[in-house]
Amino acid sequence: MAAEYLGIDIGGTNVKMGIVDAETGNLSNFYSHDTGSWRKSGHFVKRLGDAIAIQLKENPKVEKCGIGVPGLITRDRQSLIEITAIPEINGLHVIPELSERFPGKEFFLENDANAAALGEYYFGEDGVPEDYIFVTLGTGVGGAAIIDKKVFKGGGGNAMEPGHMPSKHGRVLERNIGKVELLDLATAMRKDWKSDTKLPNDGSISTTGLVAAASEGDKLALAIFDEVGSMLADGLVSMIRILDITTILIGGGLSASFDYIMPAVNRQLEYWLTPYYLETIDIKRATLGNDAGLLGAASLCF
Repeated sequence: MAAEYLGIDIGGTNVKMGIVDAETGNLSNFYSHDTGSWRKSGHFVKRLGDAIAIQLKENPKVEKCGIGVPGLITRDRQSLIEITAIPEINGLHVIPELSERFPGKEFFLENDANAAALGEYYFGEDGVPEDYIFVTLGTGVGGAAIIDKKVFKGGGGNAMEPGHMPSKHGRVLERNIGKVELLDLATAMRKDWKSDTKLPNDGSISTTGLVAAASEGDKLALAIFDEVGSMLADGLVSMIRILDITTILIGGGLSASFDYIMPAVNRQLEYWLTPYYLETIDIKRATLGNDAGLLGAASLCF
């Protein structure tokens, strides 16, 4: 019988956990809790431990637990440094505390984008090579590099923060193409647009509306995604040149726009990269969707 792991995805809004079958990636015993109440309690790790205790009681065969967190952690993967969305837990020694409470169980900690990236290797639908770059497009822009099937940590342990690379307009990349910024860009471009478009001019453009309009060939929607794609691509060029990795997976909530940002991405890559890179370049959409956090956390147990 295949091993089962406990995957835990700690987010600013919810903490999700579930039992993951190591062979199939099937999820069971899914549980979600509002992060806010645990934050207010002042005993975040104790509350987390209480929820873990229930999972382990119901699934006594589980020996390994993986935890993904949205922020910076120590190089030895034992403690939290800066978790911007949940500042109350900065500096907490999560792994030593949980290991002490649950003797005989193993706990693994990782940044959530790194964990989601690793999850694509073990549980993704399309086989990926042992080296790839992973970029998440959502509220912000996250990233990871997997090299030889391992998370690339960098010098201090927190490598690959593509959202914080310098970009256009004196801003970092995620302040140009994060979800809020994408809609600000769309609203600004709509004001100056003189031709036909399905997009409203009253500041009520939504991401789903943008994708729907683009899918019908709306020229303004396509122009907005063209601008986003070219800014993203400039960041990708830097990552490709520095890491010499040409397989790139794009995930996150805004990856629904994948087909509409790709023409601009390809155009920029062809402009900046030499044949050495272009011969092997492979950019595809990540496949785990909403389960990326949990399956990624479980993949830390392999």
